[in-house]
Amino acid sequence: EAHEIVSPYHLVNSYGLFAGMTTHRDEIIIEGSKDGNTWVAYEFAFKPGDVTRAPAFIAPHQPRLDWQMWFAALAEARSQPWFLNFVAKLLEGSPHVHHLLLNTADDVIGGTPRYIRAIRYRYTYTTYKDNMTQ
Repeated sequence: EAHEIVSPYHLVNSYGLFAGMTTHRDEIIIEGSKDGNTWVAYEFAFKPGDVTRAPAFIAPHQPRLDWQMWFAALAEARSQPWFLNFVAKLLEGSPHVHHLLLNTADDVIGGTPRYIRAIRYRYTYTTYKDNMTQ
């Protein structure tokens, strides 16, 4: 709606890769477990995850892994070889991979997990109207 209002003034345009804004964002949350019953999420420093954590300020830095995770959520994650390799490195307890994360399930469960799962969640954005009613 805002674009339509200011369009006659040619102040902004919708050129670019992300010209259309969506009302949701799919995210993959990776969790580790030692027993298959208790699961703990791996936290990425720059991608959405824990909804109680404020978003990180990243400009001008572009965290590649977090960015790739967003694209993984847009497609079938199993069809992306880098994602399968990433999960394999988590199962191995690779310190190089752990360095890319904010915190790891390994820190919480006390060692390398026996199981890894990836769950796709759909985040929806709060509207101005929703925000004003809370």
